[in-house]
Amino acid sequence: MIDALNFGKLNGLIPAIIQDASSNQVLMVGFMNREAAQKTLQERRVTFWSRTKQRLWQKGETSGNTLEVSSVHIDCDGDALLVRAHPAGPVCHTGSYTCFGESKSGSSYGVLSELENIIRERKQQMPSESYTAKLFRQGLPRIAQKVGEEAVETVVASMQGNRDALKEESADLLYHLLVLLQEQGLSLEEVTTVLQKRMQKPA
Repeated sequence: MIDALNFGKLNGLIPAIIQDASSNQVLMVGFMNREAAQKTLQERRVTFWSRTKQRLWQKGETSGNTLEVSSVHIDCDGDALLVRAHPAGPVCHTGSYTCFGESKSGSSYGVLSELENIIRERKQQMPSESYTAKLFRQGLPRIAQKVGEEAVETVVASMQGNRDALKEESADLLYHLLVLLQEQGLSLEEVTTVLQKRMQKPA
């Protein structure tokens, strides 16, 4: 991928558009030189070339609000990058979610994305009081069992015609499914990609 990039147009730099991998919200724009692009690809954390500091700068190196790379795409001319990433907090130094002063997307998918991020953090930090961390400590058999239990309860609620119970059980099912995906090293984005491919097929 590095060899396909044209760093000559901007004196060794290319613009990199950072997009929330879950909501598609544009988070910020930075610049990368060859070394920054290589480091981003290797470490899977967004790294820029700071034109002010004249050095490599990994997003979140002081704040902790890193950008975990999900995918990287080159534009048709090879002189710009689109980096889809999972933010570990507000992206802008002002505290705003994006560098354009926007708050986090409030879409339903955005809620699932935020929950996925919380589940990922619980798996990394494993706090003793967390139910999610408890599930991860119990392992795959217990997590898979919970998904099965919640699926059955969702079916029962639907057969009873209880709309409120169906909403609650569906929420439980989605949560435990996200835990299962995280345990298996899969992301919500990978699942929605499968759905997108299926949508392109004739009904």
